[in-house]
Amino acid sequence: MHSSIPIIALVGAATALPKIPFVTTNDIIPAPVAIAARQNACFVIGSNTLPDEVADVAASLAPIVTCSNSATTIAGVPDVTAGSVTYSSVDFGRSSESPLQFALRNFATDDSVANSNLQFFQDALNVYLATEAGIRSVGGNLAIKVPKFFLEMQVSRIQTAQGNPPTAPGLQVDHLRDKVLKNAGREDQALLDQVTFLATKLQ
Repeated sequence: MHSSIPIIALVGAATALPKIPFVTTNDIIPAPVAIAARQNACFVIGSNTLPDEVADVAASLAPIVTCSNSATTIAGVPDVTAGSVTYSSVDFGRSSESPLQFALRNFATDDSVANSNLQFFQDALNVYLATEAGIRSVGGNLAIKVPKFFLEMQVSRIQTAQGNPPTAPGLQVDHLRDKVLKNAGREDQALLDQVTFLATKLQ
């Protein structure tokens, strides 16, 4: 499937996919640090407790994601920007398509997966991760998980095709394929079949 992503101007350097920091059993993270990290994440606007993994990602994104002072998107979360991508320009919620249909059309790789612009996909994933954290903080609807997991799968496919496959089990293509299919269970079967096919196409 050939990509046509004219949505964003791919300009300048951008930020790599956020990684969960490695913590040993000897490391101690004081509570005030965690609280400060949450407060510094401009997109975490609510007080609901975030799952640990989401909180870690939010903290890692806080220094590299900027928030609009006026524009908001889903559930009142500020419009966020990472690198060359602003969330509102790739917002599935503004489309009449289903979340998976939107993701398949807007976040398609090049026919040659390795030639895809990894930076765009990483930036798009970062704004989706940040927006998801904001939605969770106010207890909003999590339909965003479908395109988010799809973006994660696409990033993993591109990295694998470029000879740098992720090593973490949770970032493997097959694992992320299953995450997409699980969260998109009510989508049309033809769309789910496309996801299954893409997970086998790593070149």
